[in-house]
Amino acid sequence: MVHNYSAGPCVLPQEVFEKAAESIRDYNGTGLSIIEMSHRSKDFVEVMDRARALVKELLNVPDGYTVLFLQGGASLGFYTSAINFMKNEGGVGAYVDTGSWSSKAIKEAKLLGDVRVLASSQDQNFNYIPKGYEVPTDVDYVHLTSNNTIFGTQFKSFPESKAPLLCDMSSDIFSKSVDVSKFDLIYAGAQKNMGPAGTTVYIVKDEALGKTGRAIPSMLDLQVHSSKDSMFNTPPVFAVYGSMLTMEWMKKEGGVSEMEKRNEMKAQLLYSEIDRNALFEGTTKAEDRSNMNPTFVLKDEEAHAARFDQMWKNANINGLKGHRSVGGYRASMYNALGIGSVRVLVEVMKELERTA
Repeated sequence: MVHNYSAGPCVLPQEVFEKAAESIRDYNGTGLSIIEMSHRSKDFVEVMDRARALVKELLNVPDGYTVLFLQGGASLGFYTSAINFMKNEGGVGAYVDTGSWSSKAIKEAKLLGDVRVLASSQDQNFNYIPKGYEVPTDVDYVHLTSNNTIFGTQFKSFPESKAPLLCDMSSDIFSKSVDVSKFDLIYAGAQKNMGPAGTTVYIVKDEALGKTGRAIPSMLDLQVHSSKDSMFNTPPVFAVYGSMLTMEWMKKEGGVSEMEKRNEMKAQLLYSEIDRNALFEGTTKAEDRSNMNPTFVLKDEEAHAARFDQMWKNANINGLKGHRSVGGYRASMYNALGIGSVRVLVEVMKELERTA
């Protein structure tokens, strides 16, 4: 068994792979592959409808919101979110800068209007979530990135905002309960907790759209996609299907509340070892540690890195190397990673300490 700590694309449930593999050969006894049938066919329309309904069910999305499955990843979402909410004349977007992805969102928004950075943790290499900043009312929206895969930090609560609140939840959506009603837009790439890479989910408050006074290209206009039920153009059919299967697995396992419980247990197990083990230390402020992407380093890399690297590879652990911006190690622990895999990693860390 491989213990997959890849940051994304990442681990998915085994039963999703099995069902997806079968669907490529023959979907639903149609004699057609899921990747060759018309996206306008009854069979695939049912897939799209089911996927959108599961998002609403799992996240308790209130009435007045539309769920969309679109292409382009969250990287396109940086611009899409801004163009749908920033006014054409005198537009201002407010951002909290907590790492690489929020920094990229800020860059894209600057192409459309003014950007106000409310707070940033860049001064300490993004190892904490800023707090105590004032949330303005004289902006078109406030944008957050809920979890930071590279630096290993995560919002534990969200600020109150009278301006529309937008959030990129790519790396922790479905990992914990969230009050969708606080947000005018949530968007997330699929390839962490939801499914294979290739689609992005948008959860948008209907009444918030169409107020910018700007002409929006059709492919970026969330109102256009909403009016066509995510079928304005050919959707990423396999990624949507894979996401539907993963959400069905989540529902069967007990839903988002069960995922949250498991994720808390996994995080507590690993962080406890990082803090206990004399050879390791975490890289983020303890109160802001991500349950999805714990980051840590060896206190003496020269003495221990070569051996530790060989040990975790021998234990069939994959994808543990940290991002170059932080170094060290990053244990991405998305929903489908079992606690047994975390126990394997913790045992390797203990063995290194015992034999150092």
